[in-house]
Amino acid sequence: MTDLLPQLPAISFEFFPPKSEEMERNLWQAISRLAPLAPRFVSVTYGAGGSTRERTHSTIARILNETSLTPAAHLTCVDAPCADVDDVVERYYEIGVRHIVALRGDPSSGLGGAYCPHPQGYRSSADLVASIKRRHPDIDVTVSAYPEKHPESSGFDADLDMLQAKVDAGATRAITQFFFDNDLYFRYLDRVRARGINIPIVPGILPVQNFKQASSFATRAGASVPDWLAKQFEGLDDDPDTRKLVAATVAAGQVHKLAKHGVDTFHFYTMNRADLVFAISHLLGLRPQAAAQKAA
Repeated sequence: MTDLLPQLPAISFEFFPPKSEEMERNLWQAISRLAPLAPRFVSVTYGAGGSTRERTHSTIARILNETSLTPAAHLTCVDAPCADVDDVVERYYEIGVRHIVALRGDPSSGLGGAYCPHPQGYRSSADLVASIKRRHPDIDVTVSAYPEKHPESSGFDADLDMLQAKVDAGATRAITQFFFDNDLYFRYLDRVRARGINIPIVPGILPVQNFKQASSFATRAGASVPDWLAKQFEGLDDDPDTRKLVAATVAAGQVHKLAKHGVDTFHFYTMNRADLVFAISHLLGLRPQAAAQKAA
């Protein structure tokens, strides 16, 4: 990874709202550490059925009030009537949010369960995107994309039909589900472009904090884990320091190879931890620009 990249990549980060005071401290330590890298935006997730609605809103509000970062609020359709979802959009708009990550959302029973729309709710993420853009055309809407197709899709054609519907509704970019094999991303991108879909398809990168947990989550999310990756973490279950070094090397190598093939924007799933993401960003040539905290 010593070769210089064609250009410094643009980055964004995903966080999740904290459930306790300790988790809140960890979140804000991560935000403070990563903010000087000048990400294009930082997103905050939203639980199934709005289970983290208030925590997501308060985290977004604090980012707006205490930093110069641009927040993107996740929003889902699960277990909620349209009126409730619309109310969340209005609340975000009132405090200054102009970027929403619009998702159908996982079933409230969890990944792998059957999705059933609320009787008075949005049927799909495309419907949600259309509603947001109809009410507030100035909101930037990001959607999801799946290099290995969505676990519930009957095939890639159906999956791309849904992505096309989201673009037609007004989505301006898509962020992918995480993947570990870059060929999956490039094959997916070829399919997307062949369909005439030209919005940015930003690769989602998951630095592996804990291989067993990441592997379990990948299985439930429909993402494959290559054998070579499993071998990198063999024997490291009780060696977190070495595991962290391996994780940083693997993720930085993945991003560097993507960048060498023309990818210039990346979205990192931080898991509310800054160390690996900061190290990877440093290896890619990114340096702190300026403190992102607003002057008191």
